[in-house]
Parts: sequence; structure tokens; C-alpha cells
Amino acid sequence: MNIGGEQDIVIVGGGICGLATALALHRKGIRSMVLERSESLRAAGVGIIMQPNGWRALDHLGVAPKLRQTCIEIPSGLFIAAEKGKFRESELPLGKGELRCLKRRELMKALAEALPAESVHLGCRVVSIVTDPLTFDPVLQLHDGTLIKAKIVIGCDGVNSIISKFVGVNSAKLFSRCAARGFTYYEHGHPFHDKFRLHDSGDVGLGQLPVTDKLAYWFLTRSLTSQDMSDSKKDPAYIKEVSVEALKGFPEKMVEMVKATDPNALYLTELWYRTPWDIARAKFRKGTVVVAGDAMHAMCPFISQGGGASLEDAVVLARCLSEKLKQAGNQSGDRRKMLIEEALGLYVKERRMRVFWLSLQTYLIGLTMDNTSKMKKALGIAGLILVFGDQKGHTDYDCGHL
Repeated sequence: MNIGGEQDIVIVGGGICGLATALALHRKGIRSMVLERSESLRAAGVGIIMQPNGWRALDHLGVAPKLRQTCIEIPSGLFIAAEKGKFRESELPLGKGELRCLKRRELMKALAEALPAESVHLGCRVVSIVTDPLTFDPVLQLHDGTLIKAKIVIGCDGVNSIISKFVGVNSAKLFSRCAARGFTYYEHGHPFHDKFRLHDSGDVGLGQLPVTDKLAYWFLTRSLTSQDMSDSKKDPAYIKEVSVEALKGFPEKMVEMVKATDPNALYLTELWYRTPWDIARAKFRKGTVVVAGDAMHAMCPFISQGGGASLEDAVVLARCLSEKLKQAGNQSGDRRKMLIEEALGLYVKERRMRVFWLSLQTYLIGLTMDNTSKMKKALGIAGLILVFGDQKGHTDYDCGHL
């Protein structure tokens, strides 16, 4: 299929948000094209914690029933803190509603398989975006020189988004911590049952969640070093070595869990975020170009809402566009463009305070961790957010039906 020339809706980025946006539009009868720079669908990050608001969005997208078959529900949590050389257990509040840990690959696969054939174009790296001086439509240039003139461009191209720079969003900032993630398979079943366990040893935090009765997902957060930002961060041997080193003093079964991780399921990533004040004042839209997902609201994973918020973006954006396109009918030209801009403006307005609150919560937790180097205080704030978050629309939030 020739992707050059004129197109109606182009989604830049084939991650969770890009695929979800394409699917949301498809369910409203609206065609779109997804451009993904990688040669295969991205699934970095291993696992993704999905809270009730994320499951509501997945229900609206029609893929939740299939995904629920791939992971077990997690009804309770345990916080295990180091005190005077010993670990003390207490309840970890998880809030209300459905909580599960998904394999990112399963989520990406479910979204992609629900799309029409040839919706996603791999190996298509967008290098620039400009505005046509005559029609004011956005024009995308790919790495091979291909030009695409689109009626609508939706930037779902992540933290270092080209599209977010075009609309005027400030660059994301790097947090002083990093996260290692992995899957560990237990042939005879893991010993963690159905609990979300969170271990704290001062500067190091280790989370463990069951995916199935034999598969466990874990994440480890610690201070970021210069070596973590070098090419060695991609080396599974390095990731395992520094993770095991960081776990000195932790229960042996936690150390063994990391040692037994499949090297192909190990990732080490920096943590990026956009400040709450940037979220509050950013435009997020320029003409018929708009952003969603991490390109809009990159946030550290302290309250596990990056994925859920991106799914919400997809549903809200498709709903707003569909309503205005119905009003446009068969109209073309300036009237249709005006209605499209109104739709994107409504989407931005609806999402701004939602993602502001999520970004503020993650920022406050990160600030506490940064200033005190005491994970417990930060996790205390996180627990309060999880418990009382429904009052601010945290996990009880519903993005509305498609």
C-alpha cells in the first residue's frame, strides 16, 4: 500500500496509545493510518499494571475480555519495609476495583489484531512535520523522503515526540531514578499467590506482581547512575548484575527471582516526566495536529497510570472526533476543518485536568523520593493516593463510552 500523498488521519507512533487510538477510531467507523518507526510492534517494559480506569477503557475498546484471560486479578497488597535489619509487613492499600498485571506484548497484540489489515505501517520513521503554506494542512516527512499530507495528525510518538515539539509542548525531564523490569517463570508455580508485594529498603524499592500462577512480574527502582545511561543498560547481564547488587539485604527469594529472570525479558529504563505546570499550560494542539499518551503527559510509573491514561486518551479523542465529524457530514473545506479543530480542542479540554492531577500525584511522590531518599515516605503518599484517589478521579475515573 502506498502511504505517501494525501491521507485523512495519520497516527504517529505504534505503541499502546497509537494502536488504542486507531482502534477507538475504527470502532467509530473512522479510518486511520498508524506509522511506527520500528520494524516490529514495540513491547518494551515487559509488564504493565492496569488499574480499574484502564480496564474500563479496554472494555470500551472491546479487547478487555480477551486480555482478562491472560492474567489473574490481584485483590490485595503487602508492603514490606526494612527496619533495623528486619522486614516488617503491613497492608498495601490498592484502592477499589479491578487490578491486574498484563504482559505488554499481549496488550499490543490484542489491540493490533482488532484493527483492519494494513492499518499499521512498520519501519516508517517520521523525521519532520511542517504546515502546508497554502492549505495549512500538516505535512509529514519520513526518513526515506516520503511526504504525507494529512487532514489530521495524532502524535502518539512517546517521550521524545517530534509531534509534541511541533505543537509547542516542553521537553520531558529526566528523573534521578531508574527502573529495571523483568518476568520470572516458575515451572511449579510461584510462591506469591495473588498479592501485589512491595519491598522497601531505603533507596531501593522492589515490586512483585503475579501475572499467572506461574509467571511473576517484578520491577526494581533505584538511583540512576551514569553507566545506566550508557549502552550497557541494554545488556541483560549488566541489568541482572546491578539489580542483584541493589538487592543486598532483601529476602533471598526476591534475589533468586531476579537471578532466575529470562535475559530476554530484562529491561532497564530511565524515568521521564512532564511537570504539572507544563501540563496545565501546554496547548497540546496546533491546527489539526494533536498529541496523546506519553507525547502529551509522560509521567513516572509511581502510581501506575501511564498506560491507563493513554488508553483513556484514545477513547476520548475518538469520541470527540466522531461527534464533530458527524456534524460535518459530507461538508469539505474550511467548515470541516473548523469542526475538526473544535473536536481536538474539546479533547484537550477534557483531558487537561485529568492528566494534570495524575502528573501532580506522580511528581509529588518523585519529589519526596528525591529529597529524602526514603522510599517509605513516598510510598505512604502513593498509598494515600491509591486509597483516596477516587475522590480526585484516580482509579474510579471513567473516560466515557465510545
